[in-house]
Amino acid sequence: MGVGKSTVGQLLAERLGVGYRDTDEDIVTGQGRTVADIFVDEGEAAFRALEKQTVHRALAEHDGVLALGGGAVLDADTRGLLAARRVVYLSMDVEEAVKRTGLNAARPLLAVNPRRQWRELMEARRHLYEEVATVVVATDGRTPEEVTRAALDALELKEA
Repeated sequence: MGVGKSTVGQLLAERLGVGYRDTDEDIVTGQGRTVADIFVDEGEAAFRALEKQTVHRALAEHDGVLALGGGAVLDADTRGLLAARRVVYLSMDVEEAVKRTGLNAARPLLAVNPRRQWRELMEARRHLYEEVATVVVATDGRTPEEVTRAALDALELKEA
């Protein structure tokens, strides 16, 4: 959350000359409401089922840069599909998250005591992010352009 996946994803797509797609945006467009509203109205389990379906469809349809929501890797089937792909895990620590988002944005999983919940989420998910990652790129103290360059270098990809 707040790591810069949308900004860096768009920059990567531009530099590689490919399309960009964000599965959270797909969900919002398809449902006509925000991710936070889906969480509140239907609960996390319903959102995760919708997210899984959306991610699987996007992986089948899209060949460019695809940004996934932070919880997408919770699903074992999704992790299996990602195993055959180049995946960049953009990492940051809680201090950077506070600087970027203030941890007060509309983040349904961070509604109460955001710092503690952010840490708990990362402790629960980090190993899953690392499991699917081809490369890990730290974003702390870096501009989106610097993160994009680091991702391209780590993946040994050349710009289009």
